[in-house]
Amino acid sequence: MSELLKNIDARTKLAGTNKLEILLFFLGVDQRTGRRETYGINVFKVREVMRTPVITAAPDMPSSVEGMVSLRGALVPVIDLAKYSGISAETPREIMIVTEYNGHTQGFLVEGVDTILRLDWSKMRVPPEMLTAQTGGLVTAVTELEDGRLVMMMDVEKVLSETTSIDNEIMFRGVVALDRPDMTVFYCDDSSVARKQIEKTLNVMGVKGLSAVNGRQMWEEMEKVANYAQSIGKPVSSLINLVLTDIEMPEMDGYILTKKIKSDPRFNGIPVIMHSSLSGMSNQKLGMSVGVDEYVPKFEPQRLSETLARRLGVENAPVKAA
Repeated sequence: MSELLKNIDARTKLAGTNKLEILLFFLGVDQRTGRRETYGINVFKVREVMRTPVITAAPDMPSSVEGMVSLRGALVPVIDLAKYSGISAETPREIMIVTEYNGHTQGFLVEGVDTILRLDWSKMRVPPEMLTAQTGGLVTAVTELEDGRLVMMMDVEKVLSETTSIDNEIMFRGVVALDRPDMTVFYCDDSSVARKQIEKTLNVMGVKGLSAVNGRQMWEEMEKVANYAQSIGKPVSSLINLVLTDIEMPEMDGYILTKKIKSDPRFNGIPVIMHSSLSGMSNQKLGMSVGVDEYVPKFEPQRLSETLARRLGVENAPVKAA
């Protein structure tokens, strides 16, 4: 099955073109609805696809965590995505998608995989608010296939956060305190978990923030601020002190957003920080190639706060506990 994931270098070149490739998979027929829905995950986060190996159960784990397996000497937690998603499916989960992001490796049990689909981020739509509320933000984007099927992109960062307790109070100890409510950071991310963590980091720092769910929404907000700044005769950089952007987002990704910001003279002097779970060197280099000023991995509030403080020009800021 790993032949699905060949030509990684070719896929890496997709970045910066507002295109992506997603691996389609199934979680089984939901006994409550009688439907077998199609889901997707960005290929950049998939390390391999394999038959489900023997899983060793561990005590005191969340109900959706089946246990762990040993992959090339490393212990990897295994999560049943159907159980996690609340889908009542009786079919066996014979396939494991091994994912790697945020410096973590984990296995996701699924019923089966379909194919890899290449498409433009503009074809990925933000899900309706009703669906987002119902799923707790688990579905971050939706696209329609030629056969009429809807594919739902899962927020795998949310799965990781909620099954490993990655988002806890300890993470915010050591966050740099600026106490500068006059400074505003614009940030965008399609993951509700990531947005909440950024919001908390900024609150602890004492800096204002304005959020958006994707690059398109962020660009629209920035243009509004630019028009307002022009009307009062001020530079935009006095109202937007820094932009923090994810890479993967429906409608407009972080690469395209950065290109637009850096090519528009109205936004001169505004640093752009890329904040992503795609922490490989190839992604960092691509970010730099479109003008990103710095790259910070997700789920590291202390490191994020240090980077923000430095880029905002505040030196020797004190450390603050959450």
